[in-house]
This record gives sequence, C-alpha cells and structure tokens, in this order.
Amino acid sequence: MSTKKQFLKSSDTCKVTFRVTKKDAGNANSIMLVGSFTDWESKGIEMKKLKSGDFTTIVKLPVNSELQYRYIKDGNEWFNDSEADLYVQNDFGESNSVVRTIQ
Repeated sequence: MSTKKQFLKSSDTCKVTFRVTKKDAGNANSIMLVGSFTDWESKGIEMKKLKSGDFTTIVKLPVNSELQYRYIKDGNEWFNDSEADLYVQNDFGESNSVVRTIQ
C-alpha cells in the first residue's frame, strides 16, 4: 500500500494517489476509500482494480491538512494503509490512517 502526493502549483490542492497492492487486497472484488474527506460514508470512493490486481484512485485534497482515512474491502472489512504517514485512535477502539498534505 502507498500514497503518492503531487502538489499543484496552480491551486491549494494536492493530488494524492492511493494504492492497495494485490498482496494487501487479496481476493477482493472491490475496495472503497473512506475518510474525513468523504464524511466517513461507507460508499466512499470506489478504487479501480488494475490488471495487476492492485487497486488505485486519485483524490484532490486540501494542502496543509492531516486527513484520516481507511479502506473497506468487499463492503465489510475495514483496514488501514500499512504505509500511512501516521495513525490516530478512533472512537471504535481501533486506529485510522492519516495522510499529511503539508508542504
């Protein structure tokens, strides 16, 4: 898993590519990205499955932010990004991944 960040000079946004590898996705048919930037809706952002078996999506996020997120596999299995910038405790006794868009 990983995130790749591209800061846009023409705006106050950062294009973040979220990627879940085939190893982490397993036999998943779908993976959704959810987080503070989707109001934690379980429908979230559907990630595209690549021929390699990886899942990916690109999201524009505000610069100079720390945003929490998680992935949902096949609509019911929540999991974190093993390469997140950091982790914070959530209200459910677990942790959330955090992506930092700080320049």
